Amino acid sequence: MRVRSGAWMDEGLFTKARSMIFPRHVLAGHGVLDQVPDVCKDFGLAGTALIIAGEKTKKIAGNTVADQLVDRGFDVQFAIVGEATKQNLETVVSIANEVKASFILGIGGGSKIDLAKMAAKELNLEFISIPTSASHDGIASGRASLRNKNGPVSVEAKVPLGVVADTAVILKAPYRLLASGCADVISNSTALMDWEFARRLRNEEFSRSAYALASYTAQTLIENADLIRPNLEESVWIAIRPIIISGISMSVAGSSRPTSGSEHMFSHALDLIAPGRALHGEQCGVGCIMMMYLHGGDWMRIKNALAKIGAPTNASQLGVTSDQIIEALVTAHKIRPDRFTILGTSGLTREAAERLATITGVI
Repeated sequence: MRVRSGAWMDEGLFTKARSMIFPRHVLAGHGVLDQVPDVCKDFGLAGTALIIAGEKTKKIAGNTVADQLVDRGFDVQFAIVGEATKQNLETVVSIANEVKASFILGIGGGSKIDLAKMAAKELNLEFISIPTSASHDGIASGRASLRNKNGPVSVEAKVPLGVVADTAVILKAPYRLLASGCADVISNSTALMDWEFARRLRNEEFSRSAYALASYTAQTLIENADLIRPNLEESVWIAIRPIIISGISMSVAGSSRPTSGSEHMFSHALDLIAPGRALHGEQCGVGCIMMMYLHGGDWMRIKNALAKIGAPTNASQLGVTSDQIIEALVTAHKIRPDRFTILGTSGLTREAAERLATITGVI
């Protein structure tokens, strides 16, 4: 027998363990892009830096970062790629091996950072996340979205060693991307209700710490929706911290559970039915409105917050038809059969889906 904090416990009775990996340095604010070399030096990174970017993000931030790193004695190479597909991932890994990359910097929106974190995991290299937009909460998470012919698939990836989010840079991106990122985080509201639902009905493993973090991020954006507007750097400042912390909640949970539930399943179903029509976060926001109704929660609060921010709240604003919304609702439960949500194992009937979308004003 051993004594632990005054309590007697049988030796070997408690065996639970979990690894939680977080970004060690999160730097957010105006002009912080200039501090990338210092962040690299602070982490003891040296040798060849491989910057993963797109043509646009190379011009927006990649060239600036590269010049700064070269001035500080780093060798810098670029991998200019497109969407986060298996083929582009293979291209990045091939380039990294060819140039003998010592570490990776992902500079861009979701797809470039996703490629960086997947390549970093495959190559066992450290990487720094440098967002030029904030369209979803993957900036600081250890999950990535890999696109294939069947739509996006969430995969385990590398948690960034550091995050450098320059609000002045992110402000230059289309405002629609920031609104989408906010909608993605607001949709944590129903992801968390699904998680709690699964805990009660299926005794699913649950983390109160992850729950609290994800809930804080959603509530912060809902409560500050009036302050998030286009062409205002302070709006980026208000939004970027919850977006980053939302990603960190996944590291605490050891899964995407606190940020991905039935609303994400609806979004992924819509990706298959009407690909390329709307952004991920936009679809999750609309999904959150409807799933909140199913949970018996305040769906109008969600809808109003999204409308204030300028995110879509209906099919027309998503660029899809009523039939496509209904089809996505009917098939959403099949997207992740391992993840128990308010949709259950049988999903919605077409009649129930049509009624749900009509009542909430989505169609």
